[in-house]
Amino acid sequence: MDALRQSKRSGVCAALDMMMPVWILLSTVSGLKAEDDGMEELATEKEAEESHRQDSVNLLTFILLLTLTILTIWLFKHRRVRFLHETGLAMIYGLLVGVILRYGIPATSYHNKTPPSCSLKEGPASTLLLNVSGKFFEYTLKGEINSREIHNVEQNDMLRKVTFDPEVFFNILLPPIIFHAGYSLKKRHFFRNLGSIITYAFLGTAISCFVIGNLMYGVVKLMQVVGQLTDKFYYTDCLFFGAVISATDPVTVLAIFNELHADGDLYALLFGESVMNDAVAIVLSSSIVAYQPSGTNTHMFDASAFFKSVGVFLGIFSGSFVMGAATGVVTALISFFDFTKLHCFPLLETALFFLMSWSTFLLAEACGFTGVVAVLFCGITQAHYTYNNLSEESTKRTKQLFEVLHFLAENFIFSYMGLALFTFQNHIFSPIFIIGAFIAIFIGRAFNIYPLSFLLNLGRRHKIKGNFQHMMMFAGLRGAMAFALAIRDTATYARQMMFTTTLLIVFFTVWVFGGGTTAMLSWLHISKTKQESAWLFRLWYTFDHNYLKPILTHSGPPLTSTLPSYCGPLASCLTSPQAYENHEQLRDHDSDLIRNDSDLTYTFGDTAITANGASGSALSTSCGQSVQSFRDKTKWRYGSRQEGEGSERL
Repeated sequence: MDALRQSKRSGVCAALDMMMPVWILLSTVSGLKAEDDGMEELATEKEAEESHRQDSVNLLTFILLLTLTILTIWLFKHRRVRFLHETGLAMIYGLLVGVILRYGIPATSYHNKTPPSCSLKEGPASTLLLNVSGKFFEYTLKGEINSREIHNVEQNDMLRKVTFDPEVFFNILLPPIIFHAGYSLKKRHFFRNLGSIITYAFLGTAISCFVIGNLMYGVVKLMQVVGQLTDKFYYTDCLFFGAVISATDPVTVLAIFNELHADGDLYALLFGESVMNDAVAIVLSSSIVAYQPSGTNTHMFDASAFFKSVGVFLGIFSGSFVMGAATGVVTALISFFDFTKLHCFPLLETALFFLMSWSTFLLAEACGFTGVVAVLFCGITQAHYTYNNLSEESTKRTKQLFEVLHFLAENFIFSYMGLALFTFQNHIFSPIFIIGAFIAIFIGRAFNIYPLSFLLNLGRRHKIKGNFQHMMMFAGLRGAMAFALAIRDTATYARQMMFTTTLLIVFFTVWVFGGGTTAMLSWLHISKTKQESAWLFRLWYTFDHNYLKPILTHSGPPLTSTLPSYCGPLASCLTSPQAYENHEQLRDHDSDLIRNDSDLTYTFGDTAITANGASGSALSTSCGQSVQSFRDKTKWRYGSRQEGEGSERL
């Protein structure tokens, strides 16, 4: 029995001796595997930390650009320098930083092997899932790399990091710019010239789009003949370029108009056209993209597809308009009702106003409409109704908030334009296309301004004079909207060429035309002139002042005084108590727009001339002022009330 136990013990020991090397080997392998996993995690953490640091440097670069721009603007304003606007200055600084990033930083290559090749029937996938030794890894498509710079992957990665996603422009930077345009709209001059503005914005933009598109199609055919066209460029691409480049942005001209107090009607025509035609251009470009003829050749003219695109244009624009106006009305009603008590909490009131305004853009985009149109008309509605319901502190906060956001977003975009000229990796510079585009935009602008001005003058009491038309022709600058539309899609050869050309056009118009605005105003002898009220606005004002404002705000006459007597109970229900209290105190600023001939007085030199032909010497005024002081203070007058900055509020 003892011998049996001894033999079993010796067998177990032998087995243990045989298994010991295997255990040691397994433990060593597992230790090495754990060490490899630890090294891999450490490398991943270091890569994430380095990426975070690089992102911080990139954002810091843009903040420093804006800071430098603001400081230089202050210097220019202090020295009264007008030959260069802040947007042009921001582009110059962006160009300098772009040159440094592109050529000042040496490119180091760690990718020395030839990349594997494969053929795809369709475009590259946005994500790639690989099985590497039993582990699954997901790779995200960053974009195409120029074949000449295939080994400069590290530099390419840095340039890609300073290249923002185009959706950032549309969803973050554009909304405050467009909303501020509607919210700060000077209704006095805008509605007085509403018919002319709509004509230039809708009909003029469509004319410009088709003129430029057809001219550029001829340029493309010329490029094809001389062998300068290396890929496909269709007629619809030319029309799309015409829609993109028809979006004007005379921000430089308008800023100088404000400083020089140029003619109010000319300012309204330029500003109103630029605001409205941005909305028209983006809807028009969407309609052209939606143009899909039936059959094998999808780029030839097809009547059914054309009318379908027209229907898409009308549907998108009208739907966006209704959505923006409805959001503004909802915000006005929320701030109107007393039970909300929002006016007691200005911070919450301002925050709700901000979120409702921004959500209009995103809601329209989510529903398939155009956020630019929606947020523009939301801003106009907010300024007309919601503004009157806000507390005094909230009115100041909202105005200053959107003014700051507009300033920062606009200068950021122009800084990025300068940067993108060197950091964008797929530029296609075609001299024939670029020269043809410059010629086409001038011809398209001329076909927009001069024929439509002739037609409008047939029905206007006070004509759009020739020098005004020349100034409008000169002021057709391109800017943020054209850039944002062009950069949104750069996947094809045609779109890349369009983007490069759009950048150069923006640079040229902002620097040359923007810088020459003061000289052009002086050369054309443009000053303040007599103004008129549009008959269309007279009808709208009566309806709005008597019915809409009493319902949506606490201002305006009570409904009990405007509705028929048999509507007394309904009028009492819809009219707020504050309307009765404020009826004698509040004055509707839009009433300044309604002028009779006897109310118009223009002071020139020492003589005051009324619309009925009467005149008198300004020296006989009973104010007891000196002649020079009187000349400095003479302005258009409505009755006995002098127009000032207070009447030009939102």
